[in-house]
Amino acid sequence: MANYRRNRINDAVAQELSVALRNVRDPRITADLVSVTRAEVAPDLRNATVYFSCMGDPREVRTALIKCTGLLRHHLAETVNLRLTPQLVFVHDDSIAHGARIAQLLDEIKTDETDGEKPHESADD
Repeated sequence: MANYRRNRINDAVAQELSVALRNVRDPRITADLVSVTRAEVAPDLRNATVYFSCMGDPREVRTALIKCTGLLRHHLAETVNLRLTPQLVFVHDDSIAHGARIAQLLDEIKTDETDGEKPHESADD
């Protein structure tokens, strides 16, 4: 399968799972603001790893997602035109928190420089 086709399938699965999560009535999912960050479907289309981020306890949210796997797979089968509907494996994605931490560190460096500390000059000048 061509790489661009797999990327399109990955994007379609992630997008449709995000839509399907709006219809889930489990309070652990709706109250914790769960979002699908990305999905990676295997080349044989039998398995998909779904990465999610949440505001609550990731273990509790993962348990809730596993319980509603049937509903999510049913939605995928209806909306994404694939030969097989993949089995879903959920993994917590902490890249958003990691990016926020990097942004915070960069802001701290910026405020240190503007508070009177002179930035280091290069030796080439």
